[in-house]
Amino acid sequence: MDDAKVWITGVGAVTALGFDFTTIAESLLAGRSAARLVHDRNAGGELLSPGSMVDHIPTPHGYSDEEFRKMSSVDQASLACCMGALRDSGWAQQLAGLRVGLIIGTGGEWLRHWEMSTAAGASNCHDGADSAGLLYRTHARLGIEGPCTLVAAACASGNFSLALARNWIRRNRVDICVAAGVEMTSPVLRASFKSLRALSRRVDAPQQASRPFDRNRDGLVMGEGAVAFVLESEELAQRRGKRPYGEVAGFGASSDAFHMIIPRADPEPVTRAIIKALADARVDPSEIDYVNAHATSTPVGDKAEAIALRRVLGRHAAKTPVSSTKSMTGHLLSAAASIEALASLAAIRYQALPPTINLDDPDPECDLCHVAHRAVHAKVNVVVSNAFGFGGNNSSLVLKRVA
Repeated sequence: MDDAKVWITGVGAVTALGFDFTTIAESLLAGRSAARLVHDRNAGGELLSPGSMVDHIPTPHGYSDEEFRKMSSVDQASLACCMGALRDSGWAQQLAGLRVGLIIGTGGEWLRHWEMSTAAGASNCHDGADSAGLLYRTHARLGIEGPCTLVAAACASGNFSLALARNWIRRNRVDICVAAGVEMTSPVLRASFKSLRALSRRVDAPQQASRPFDRNRDGLVMGEGAVAFVLESEELAQRRGKRPYGEVAGFGASSDAFHMIIPRADPEPVTRAIIKALADARVDPSEIDYVNAHATSTPVGDKAEAIALRRVLGRHAAKTPVSSTKSMTGHLLSAAASIEALASLAAIRYQALPPTINLDDPDPECDLCHVAHRAVHAKVNVVVSNAFGFGGNNSSLVLKRVA
């Protein structure tokens, strides 16, 4: 049924703030920054940049340390977060005969292969297991029986993954679905963003570098990690007595059709994506309790989103709380929408709004009802989580509290 309710019943994560929902949620609500100074050395010298990196991924149950450490970091992150979500949902030991779908949002996978090959002096062409790709390697390691697909919508990939998973469940293509966003960075990727002048230059104060909506913001802090969710129908979750994190209630998408990396000055497509999500969820702007903004800490992007939000919220803009948790996590690129969906679920679970830290001097052109510096306790039933990616991939997700 196209209007059947779909719930999130499991969360798994690999992030610089922790490896499970509770730890990450409590860190976000405490206003903790995961940023530090990252050193990259190459033939061109040393590149210093603020970043939120994952140093060590715990070995998941069922794997030996030796076996797990042979995998690339992106394989480790993908497998660990998906296994964690299945375990958290209660399905991990009950997968036999179950149609389990897998949707992974990621990008730049083959750039990492090229980089590793070049560093090792090997050919850039890959045969064997590597040619199968991250999606199929993760699918095989999980041993699940159901369809799988990869989504590459840049920073919006996680939202698209959740929306597609909801559709698969509603149309009875799967019994449950794992939807993930995965991104592990590399020196080449960080250098590329540096050359685009997209990274913050605050190398002397990395934890204060990500400053969404602040007048003195100067670029994003790159992060990495992976977050996965298990989705299932309301009927199935109720039948097994599983308490959900929330309902995937609405989704909207649009395209700027403008520029590969620069958002349109007039954010009409962004506005349209948010309006579509609200219509899909049957939610009025007055019902929104919290907006987790995409806001990356770039001068152009934050301003454009603020304009779009004011258009959508209208007279409610002055009292609808908004924050950007990228101020703490950094920008996880393909996994950004997924970690921010987790932050939105944390707001629902704890009935508290995570803050935008480092918002010392709010930009008057980003005039919104900011949650600055500290979390605020509030009634949270409806959350909007925005994610806008390179190529003009705009998305907005509505998550609802399940009573």
